[in-house]
Amino acid sequence: MKQIFVKELLQGKVAVGETVLVKGWVRTKRGNKNVAFIALNDGSIIHSIQVVADLANFDEELIKHVTTGACLAVTGKLVASMGQGQSVEIQAEHIHIYGEADPETFPLQKKGHTLEFLREIAHLRPRTNTFGAVFRIRHEMAYALHTFYHERGFFYLHTPIITASDCEGAGQMFHVTTLDLNNLPKITEKTDTCSCGSVDYSKDFFGKPTSLTVSGQLEGELGAMALSKIYTFGPTFRAENSNTPRHLAEFWMNEPEMAFYEIQDNMDLAEEFLKYLVKWALEHCMDDLQFLNDLYDKELIERLKSVIDVDFVRLSYTGAIDILQKSEQKFEFKVEWGVDLQSEHERYLVEKHFQKPVILTDYPKDIKAFYMKLNDDGKTVRAMDVLFPRIGEIIGGSQREERLDVLQKRMQDMNIPEKEMWWYLDTRRFGTAPHAGFGLGFERLLLFVTGMANIRDVIPFPRTPMNAEF
Repeated sequence: MKQIFVKELLQGKVAVGETVLVKGWVRTKRGNKNVAFIALNDGSIIHSIQVVADLANFDEELIKHVTTGACLAVTGKLVASMGQGQSVEIQAEHIHIYGEADPETFPLQKKGHTLEFLREIAHLRPRTNTFGAVFRIRHEMAYALHTFYHERGFFYLHTPIITASDCEGAGQMFHVTTLDLNNLPKITEKTDTCSCGSVDYSKDFFGKPTSLTVSGQLEGELGAMALSKIYTFGPTFRAENSNTPRHLAEFWMNEPEMAFYEIQDNMDLAEEFLKYLVKWALEHCMDDLQFLNDLYDKELIERLKSVIDVDFVRLSYTGAIDILQKSEQKFEFKVEWGVDLQSEHERYLVEKHFQKPVILTDYPKDIKAFYMKLNDDGKTVRAMDVLFPRIGEIIGGSQREERLDVLQKRMQDMNIPEKEMWWYLDTRRFGTAPHAGFGLGFERLLLFVTGMANIRDVIPFPRTPMNAEF
């Protein structure tokens, strides 16, 4: 007999009276000396199906091993439920135990575990209602992301995870090497580029220093210069020693790059994209959202709806500084023109001043990356950050600098080695074009959509300083 998923049963896709086979894990078991009520969940939906077992029909020893966490296959008749909470249940005719779960050692016996405790058992936390909901929403958001771009003629470009370039210029990268760390080859003679005694990377696998990527943007620009509209989506890595609820060492980034787009086009796409994703969540994930809304964040669903019903505010960085300085809000970090805005500043603009998402533009050039297009004032660049309630920056992007001479000057000013970036400069030498793009931190999006407070709780296996357990 073919397995039927719990989602299909609870959504009425199987007729009452049919004999069905369900498989899953026991969430709870209760009952009396005559009957056992088993809540079985297979992960397809947040709700469990109730299995009713008449104990007169089952071996007592078998039923004793049906405990929370055990994995079962149940064959029985689908009947109308006599109790509240669901329309159907299964009258069990046969129960097979695939795997037992010792109630003395299984760590998910009780309800109400803290999220901190569940992070310590990340290999088991997907079996909880909370993380089942979060990871189903994560899947839907990834699917919606691909659907959005596909419907608009974008091409999915797979950019490298191992790279020799530092897109952000911050140097916080994980190095990749096959060299013996206990016996590193050293350079014995000084050259123009290397000092005597430094590591001889010519002996390494790639013949040069390489690292895990912090962004697929630069390679994405190469694709946009041929395919017009591309997007990347994959893991990125930052060796930033930050133990905060907003930072991970390994996280997923989505980065579209569009030829012939200028900053206004870029902002339009980002707003359309975010509204599309949030609307998709409301339309396809309501059971899971309702659970998270009720348990963790009573305003979650209303906040999601509020984002899709308004036009995002568009404001210059200079205008934002003026608003912040004139506010009576006390900030931990000083507000003055030229500083990078902190989360507290961003959230004030979104949550208190405008009470809607904000797109900030035209940041000082000195606090932004070398590849952002310089404005005519010579002081600011065509950058854009999308700010969301509770999150702060959720998207960062810019119109890219397509003028070769200006880009070279910016690289010189910021000590970006032209010799190593020859391939990037070639896109400006040969058929340059206006283009723009942005980056969405996928886990930041998921924080907003799920209402979870810690970024470690929206990725299956969080990588943070001193934590790479699984």
